[in-house]
Amino acid sequence: MKIKFGSVEENIVTREEFSLEKARKILKKETISILGYGVQGPGQSLNLKDNGFKVIIGQRKNSSSWEKALKDGWEEKKNLFSLEEASEKGTILMYLLSDAGQISFWPILNKYLTKGKSLYFSHGFGLTFFDKTKIYPSKDIDIFLVAPKGSGTSLRRLFKQGKGINSSYAIYQDYSGKSLEKAISIGIGIGSGYLFETSFKNEVLSDLVGERGTLMGAIQGIFAAQYQILRKKGHSPSESFNETVEELTQSLMPLVSEKGMDWMYENCSTTAQRGALDWWKKFRDATLPIFNELYEEVSSGREAERIIEANSDIDYRIKLNKELQDLKKSELWEVGSVIRDLRPKK
Repeated sequence: MKIKFGSVEENIVTREEFSLEKARKILKKETISILGYGVQGPGQSLNLKDNGFKVIIGQRKNSSSWEKALKDGWEEKKNLFSLEEASEKGTILMYLLSDAGQISFWPILNKYLTKGKSLYFSHGFGLTFFDKTKIYPSKDIDIFLVAPKGSGTSLRRLFKQGKGINSSYAIYQDYSGKSLEKAISIGIGIGSGYLFETSFKNEVLSDLVGERGTLMGAIQGIFAAQYQILRKKGHSPSESFNETVEELTQSLMPLVSEKGMDWMYENCSTTAQRGALDWWKKFRDATLPIFNELYEEVSSGREAERIIEANSDIDYRIKLNKELQDLKKSELWEVGSVIRDLRPKK
């Protein structure tokens, strides 16, 4: 359906107009092969399986993800195979390896992408930055994406609650003339709340900016700055964390999710409202140059180049884990760990 957001009209697909039954009918002859069982693989594959689609898993043997797949109920030689076997058996190959993993496995996968098969992504990185990833698909296959706007863990958790994460969808190559219906069918099958149209390029640009911005990078930076100031001015760790993180995540953000920022403001004191209305534009103006710089780095391809270079380092995982441990061991998040344990138990 067409939905207007102000003067902008978008293509939106909901579960009401595109039913799960319709999706099953469209894909009834397809074998959906999930390549990779890391971030998105578990959630998407288990949701598809529970919704009645024919799904198999492809994963490197003897890896931690292989062991996770076994624990999740997938059975070797029945619906759990090596990446190569799953690539050969599948008719829709859902390429859910990490961006670095996609680059590494592409020369092998490309051999299995025979005429008429479908290649699915949940991120536009590999094909948007093809000059850097060297991912060049043939012209006789369908290529499309569905990108859930959240982690695979959240996708699975909300699915089990009868809810869903919104997803974007895009068509890159429509060899069969059926790419759109296949993409939407998988989007419905993985439990999307609704699906909105995008392109591979727009998906990756918005995704990279969002991750580095308000979703992860910027929010951590703002948390760290406010916590640091409060502690420096003599506030206790508990008070500083509660006023920086706990109140936001446990009380205020659910209100924003429910009815928007104005609703959250309305449910706070008039003193809080006045201060927030006076200060939010200052934060916007202060961060706008940073977001302009960030978008330019992403759209130019320089950010992608840094990602590929970093992931190519043989010690990348070791260095990454050290950075994550440093974050975990910072006072801000050590305090958070204690406070989470103090929350009332159900």
